[in-house]
Amino acid sequence: MLKLSDLSVKYGSYTALHSIDLKVNQGELVVLLGANGAGKSTIFKTISGLLKPVAGQVEFMGQPIGGMPPDRIVKAGIAQCPEGRKLFADMPVLKNLILGGYVHRKDKAGVEAILEWVYELFPILYDKRNDTAGSLSGGQQQMVAIAKALMAKPKLLLLDEPSVGLAPLVVEQMFETIAEINRNGTSILLAEQNAYAALQIAHRGYVIENGRIVLEGTTDMLNDNEEVRRAYIGA
Repeated sequence: MLKLSDLSVKYGSYTALHSIDLKVNQGELVVLLGANGAGKSTIFKTISGLLKPVAGQVEFMGQPIGGMPPDRIVKAGIAQCPEGRKLFADMPVLKNLILGGYVHRKDKAGVEAILEWVYELFPILYDKRNDTAGSLSGGQQQMVAIAKALMAKPKLLLLDEPSVGLAPLVVEQMFETIAEINRNGTSILLAEQNAYAALQIAHRGYVIENGRIVLEGTTDMLNDNEEVRRAYIGA
């Protein structure tokens, strides 16, 4: 479904990504592990069209999308839930969600249907639909951010650090919901520092360090790898 081939990205003269090879197959939940500054968000921004690669290629559903405008990439079927949530804090939850489905605004019945599904996933958002997004707890705001991305009806969902700043119980609930989204047919690329939680639900994973993929494999392989356990999981 998604294929990055020999992908390199620069910020000015600084090379942030070095010859990245990565893929997500139809129906997979793939985790991208790495510390802050390793290059996870840069990969996501490049997939989403916010950054242009200096070398290599991004393909989605067999078609090159590197350098394509972000709105066309969303229409093609990729939606990103960015790190830090990026909500419209002064707007009600419902308006945030409706804006997430903006590319499908002409299909009112379709937008209503996806909204109903989002409320089934996150029932609290229905209760809070008229509250401003900024008034919600951190966990609820993260629910809004994921739900807003889902409103674009993506084939592939990019989740960038969804567990940051959340209490352990909320993280557990969040990852259960992410797994459910995947079971419902949405492929997911998940960037996470919480390797323990992410490897419980993912099928495969990659480890990125200093803009380079240094390890890849099944979640069982990564769980059993001593370097991964020492760096990201603990004893």
